Amino acid sequence: MGYMLNGYPIWLILMVTFLTSCVLVPFMKKLAFHIDAVDYPNARRINKVPMPTLGGLSVFCAFLFGFMLFGQASIQMISILVGAFLLILMGICDDIKPLGAKWQLLAQVSAAAVLVFYGHITLDEVSILGFHFSFAAPWNYIITILFVVTIVNVINLSDGLDGLCSGISSIYFFTISLIAFLLNRAGGLDFTISLIMSGSLLGFLVFNFPPAKIYLGDTGSNFIGFMVAVTALLGFKTATFTSLIIPLVVLATPILDVAFSILRRGMQKKNPFTTPDRQHFHHQLLKMQFSTRTSLFIIYAINILFAFVSVLYAIGYTDYAIALYICLMILFLFIVLKTDILFTKGEQQDEK
Repeated sequence: MGYMLNGYPIWLILMVTFLTSCVLVPFMKKLAFHIDAVDYPNARRINKVPMPTLGGLSVFCAFLFGFMLFGQASIQMISILVGAFLLILMGICDDIKPLGAKWQLLAQVSAAAVLVFYGHITLDEVSILGFHFSFAAPWNYIITILFVVTIVNVINLSDGLDGLCSGISSIYFFTISLIAFLLNRAGGLDFTISLIMSGSLLGFLVFNFPPAKIYLGDTGSNFIGFMVAVTALLGFKTATFTSLIIPLVVLATPILDVAFSILRRGMQKKNPFTTPDRQHFHHQLLKMQFSTRTSLFIIYAINILFAFVSVLYAIGYTDYAIALYICLMILFLFIVLKTDILFTKGEQQDEK
């Protein structure tokens, strides 16, 4: 494939989607204020001024435009777009007037079901660190839906700091693109989606980097989480990934943060899914007197290291990758134990 995708240079695809996103963001900012899709400051929020929350719509539109120009239609892609559209509609409604958790879950399950039953995108087998598991119907359907919903919520919960969700997602999609390119699988749908998402997210990040001028909102975080799950499933099915550990390693920081959050709330005998707090990893960095930008760069650096390990694993340096992964996990846990992310000293509420 060289440096081309469907006959177009990769740099052109990145540039067009980046510029499209940049152009759309100011428009979405005005639209958000017009329809009152605004995050107003309160005791639970980090922002000090009203912030528009339709930034994710610009990412979606830039992605859609990019795929129309550079992608190729297929049943799988139609199912992905239908599922994404369901989440976009739910997100817009939620950004205007918050919906209950059950309605958000219903939209997420519906989007995942479209992937499974119309797009036939299912997780039929899993290979993780040498262990192999196969799933027959209906378990492959159930596991796929659970996987998609879990990843969507992991990404959604990571959206707690200016530039955090959009930044770590950009790292993820760029890493997936790089792996596909290095393995000469740059013609797959996972590569196409990851490349277009990379440009769309980077264009938005220009406005979302601290101090942010616009937020992703649930419109964006749900859509991005959905596309993260989709590329993970597609990459595994098309052999871009030899193991599901590859995309999961890239997402290690948000996944571990959510795991610690569930464990922490469980130890406090609180509902781990509905009881908010301000003890996430990015909050811990802020409490250690790091600035918003410094906290962001620390999290970016950790994600980039995990992404590097993921690339090594994918291209065949399995033993080295596993050793480095263990070292990174030990380092990350060491940092975590220096905070009160697990054993809180006070009860505070989260911005989510």
